[in-house]
Amino acid sequence: MDHYDEIDELKKKGKEFMTSQGKPVLYGVGLFLLVLLLLKATVTIPAGFVGVKDFFGNVYDKTLPAGFHLVNPLLAIHKMDVRTQELSEETNVPSKEGLTVSLDVTLLSSLDPAKAADVYKTIGPNYRSIVIVPQLRSVVRGVTASYEAKALYTSEREVIANEMFDQLKPLLDTRGIRVEKVLLRSATLPAILATAIEKKLEAEQQAEQMKFVLQRESQEAERKRVEAKGVADFQRIVAAGLTPSYLTWKGIETTGQLAKSENAKVVVIGSGKDGLPIILGGN
Repeated sequence: MDHYDEIDELKKKGKEFMTSQGKPVLYGVGLFLLVLLLLKATVTIPAGFVGVKDFFGNVYDKTLPAGFHLVNPLLAIHKMDVRTQELSEETNVPSKEGLTVSLDVTLLSSLDPAKAADVYKTIGPNYRSIVIVPQLRSVVRGVTASYEAKALYTSEREVIANEMFDQLKPLLDTRGIRVEKVLLRSATLPAILATAIEKKLEAEQQAEQMKFVLQRESQEAERKRVEAKGVADFQRIVAAGLTPSYLTWKGIETTGQLAKSENAKVVVIGSGKDGLPIILGGN
């Protein structure tokens, strides 16, 4: 066997080796690709989320609800949170008098599942910072500018919060975001102004308390007047019925009852004023 024959023999053995050893490798690669394909073809959407389907930039209007799904492996699934979310904003806002008030506002909102795909297409996953925060700040400043600062310390706080809600709701509804509640958690004024407002509110409360006291005293005086009138009417009626004949008859009746008593006594008949008996002694 010459040199060339040896080379041909080695090539032949090499081909046989590659053929015998390469099949398991190809099978392994194929199995790996199959598993990868199956993984890409399945997706699990957590509770409180929806899946937005994106096919190379083409976003489907229909979303995937929570649960396990088989999908096109070429799809990109973007999970969007549709649970209620809390957004707190602390900002300085003007009041009707032109004062600056530090206000802490909380907004409870959620993404509308039916509009999640549209929100992803038109706004993106950062819709909270792009849409909700600017709209909340704008509405808060606009509403507080029509109220005096002291309103933030009284029952009008609820009225202000409801007005913010009424203004925010249509603005965010059109963008696919549901407004659930607006809460005014705290309001901070300059110390001097806060003290002045507190004193004014205290004076108003004292004035209301004085009104209550005066009303109560007036009712008590009216009660006593009615009571006195009742007593006077009773005395007048009784006095009209106490005639001399009636008094004499009652005296005789009483004398008869005393005469039957076992107590020792002396009764003088007909010697008293108006002829009534005089009773002497007795225990």
